[in-house]
Amino acid sequence: MTPPHPAVLTGEGVFRIHWVLGTDRLLAVCHCTAEREFEDPVELWDWLLGHPDGHRPGAGPDKEER
Repeated sequence: MTPPHPAVLTGEGVFRIHWVLGTDRLLAVCHCTAEREFEDPVELWDWLLGHPDGHRPGAGPDKEER
């Protein structure tokens, strides 16, 4: 029997990307807990993979920074 939901990955190197419901925006969450919203998925991945540049852990969504 398989579990109803797959296991959640944790640890360094795990990034999360959430679609912001009702918008064309994506919320990126770095393994350091920094979050930022994006419209462009390429910019999102540049930001995530550029850790720690531009990351402020625990600061919440940073909508002003572009």
